[in-house]
Amino acid sequence: MQLRTARLCLDCEEVHDAMICPSCASETFTYITRWIPAPERRQLPRPTTSTEAEVYRSLVAKDTPPSTGRRVLKGGVLGLTALGLAGWFLRKKPDEASGE
Repeated sequence: MQLRTARLCLDCEEVHDAMICPSCASETFTYITRWIPAPERRQLPRPTTSTEAEVYRSLVAKDTPPSTGRRVLKGGVLGLTALGLAGWFLRKKPDEASGE
């Protein structure tokens, strides 16, 4: 049994690693690591950077130019907005249309 998974039943003080105590079927327990510190599993520290992390950072960087599809979509939306505003300003007013 590993120290990280060892549990102490609070009812009968049995040490187990199941969700329910095998002796009294109680579900009240606490982890043994609360009182006994478990040593670190890793012998060597993790590397701070990796090649995969650098590739990911370069893909999600903010300073990359926008894609062609994004530029076309942005230009299309701006063009439609400009045409809509121009049509709205150039339409005839109701009193000019009737000739009065």
